[in-house]
Amino acid sequence: MVSKKTSTAKFTVPGLSLKDGHRVATILQARLHALNDLQLTLKHAHWNVVGRDFIGVHEMLDPQIELVRAMIDETAERIATLGVSPNGLPGALVQERSWDDYSIGRASTIEHLAALDIVYDGVVSSHREAIAHTGELDPITEDMLIGQTAKLELFQWFMRAHLENSDGKLSHDSGSSEKSAASTAKKKKK
Repeated sequence: MVSKKTSTAKFTVPGLSLKDGHRVATILQARLHALNDLQLTLKHAHWNVVGRDFIGVHEMLDPQIELVRAMIDETAERIATLGVSPNGLPGALVQERSWDDYSIGRASTIEHLAALDIVYDGVVSSHREAIAHTGELDPITEDMLIGQTAKLELFQWFMRAHLENSDGKLSHDSGSSEKSAASTAKKKKK
């Protein structure tokens, strides 16, 4: 029989109680899942985007994917620094997430951009919630999340620049789901 090793250490970073260090790590674990999902979703869109402006959107996604992957590594390493074993396994992500898989397959640039805007809404909002919760406990983690959120908001702006008209309205009216946003943007583009 193989003994199971603990996923938490009996220490955390200096200046935090063990309880608070592990609490911050738990918050970060949810961010790790969200970022892992985001980079996979962005790569999926990168492979499945077609039509007008294909190459611009296709090439815009790669740097975002690389920076999100760097955020993943930074987040996982912070979790480990706090004394908890980060879990980047796909089964854990699927089991613990509160959202469904990205729902767009092969589709036009406008459809993917509208759907990805909805994805970014969720990731940025939940990152901001994590900032609020960690700010009370650990300014180092809060600072890391603030930096990540600034980049994620910039990426979302890149998406929205393709979706915005001269009146400042998005072509998908901030649909409630990826599919509805994609559908609305496609209809308005015609």
